[in-house]
Amino acid sequence: MRRTRKRSTLANRAIAASAALILGGGGLIAANFYASAGEGWYGSWQQQQQQQQPLNAGQQMSTIDCPEVANGLPEVPGQARAEVDRELAAMDTQITEAYQRFADQKEQIEQDPAFAQNAILNPLKDKRVAAIGRIVIAIDRSAQRPSGLESLAPCSLRADDTTQVKDQNDGDGQNGDGQNGDGQNGDGQNGDGQQDQGGQDQDQGGQDQGQNQGQDQGGQGQGQGQGQAGNGPVAGDFVDIQNVQPNVRNPRKLSGASRGSFVTDCGRNENGKFNPDNVIVAPGVSNGAHHMHDYVGNQANDAFASDDDLARGQTTCRNQGDKSTYFWPVLRLQNGQNENDANADGGGNDKNVGEILTPSQVTMNFVGNPVSKVSAMPKFLRIITGDAKAFTNGDANANASWSCTGFEDRQLKDKYPICPQGSQVVRTFKFQSCWDGQNTDSANHRTHVAFADQNGRCPNGFRAIPQLVQRIVYDIPQGTVFAVDSFPEQLHKPITDHGDFINVFNNRLMQQMVSCINGGRRCA
Repeated sequence: MRRTRKRSTLANRAIAASAALILGGGGLIAANFYASAGEGWYGSWQQQQQQQQPLNAGQQMSTIDCPEVANGLPEVPGQARAEVDRELAAMDTQITEAYQRFADQKEQIEQDPAFAQNAILNPLKDKRVAAIGRIVIAIDRSAQRPSGLESLAPCSLRADDTTQVKDQNDGDGQNGDGQNGDGQNGDGQNGDGQQDQGGQDQDQGGQDQGQNQGQDQGGQGQGQGQGQAGNGPVAGDFVDIQNVQPNVRNPRKLSGASRGSFVTDCGRNENGKFNPDNVIVAPGVSNGAHHMHDYVGNQANDAFASDDDLARGQTTCRNQGDKSTYFWPVLRLQNGQNENDANADGGGNDKNVGEILTPSQVTMNFVGNPVSKVSAMPKFLRIITGDAKAFTNGDANANASWSCTGFEDRQLKDKYPICPQGSQVVRTFKFQSCWDGQNTDSANHRTHVAFADQNGRCPNGFRAIPQLVQRIVYDIPQGTVFAVDSFPEQLHKPITDHGDFINVFNNRLMQQMVSCINGGRRCA
């Protein structure tokens, strides 16, 4: 499907307003606000400027924070999986609707905090209690009745604490090297530890400097209430990549390593296949993602696609033996141009606005393991890397990795990079490379796969499989604000970036991939 762009009415009237965020080291980013004075969220920004309010004035509530019920579920029996997935997707919609009411009534909430509890949080809790009850009943029909899920029903309001420095860009998880996997292994996928010496120094040094200078010198211009029609991003979400210290460390390859690689070329989504579904997390639910995805590879992918549909689907991959589906949230420019989803689910209805960027380059490389040979992936294996709700869930499952061409030894987890002239923005997804040997999916879509540890070893009971490494590059005009699509309440935070993959290689090509990787060859 081709999309047509049209400039918004407000943009036609006045695109001239821009606020500069000056960062240390000479970096410059301009927020291109596209509404005339006094209108909408731009008018609010003007008032902030006139009143000289700092970016972090007070702790104004910015979003709704709900516990992730999926993370509290026991193993869901196959008979109950579809019903549970539908209820979880319905709970996402409940949060979206509650967030919309919160955004519409924010001024009243600031004047009367009790209003939020009575008008937004309590009704949301009641809906979540009912949905959790239906999940419990569905599981109880064929397995042991889960207990304690009701404690996950209450939600709260939280502030956007982006202006407070957090030690999250410590290169943990698979940031930059994909194999060090500090944290996203076996034990709940907590990201800490192994890269503290490199990454945390970067976080405490370059990022503190870049972030604080940006906020002090020009942060008001891109402060809270800006970005995607008041929904983010904010100044503290950006950092000059030149102020970030190198933080990538790769594990040493041992004698038994699988040193080869296999490249598949599936294009850059030049044909414009988008939808806001997620057939892995919310099968059978339209707009299950509440944000728009780019798709390459299999063209049959939507919320209702079965394995058979994917097996019969057309593919954009050059090698027709690869009908896998690869998808990720789109990246948008905040430049005043509307897409044709401006009034649609996943787009403007879910606070995702702006011009969708087509990547300048997409590479998908399957690589080996630094300590062992790899086994073939099972057909229809599903892998999700990263967490679309990491802003409210925390970074335990976050695996975002942002950088710039020429600086890819410096990876960011919870910041967007500001790239110097001539450098392009890079998103890197390094997927889980260990499989439990039995399941193509799991109830939380995570526990059937795992990351290798810092040395490249899989957890006990898991076997190494080819690791998918996606590298997506964007040519973003110098000084233009951009943001990744997200659930509305996630405020377009960079840490929420994520990627999805379903393996639909035919058996012959999968065996060829494994042979290439284990044999130390480079194949395409």
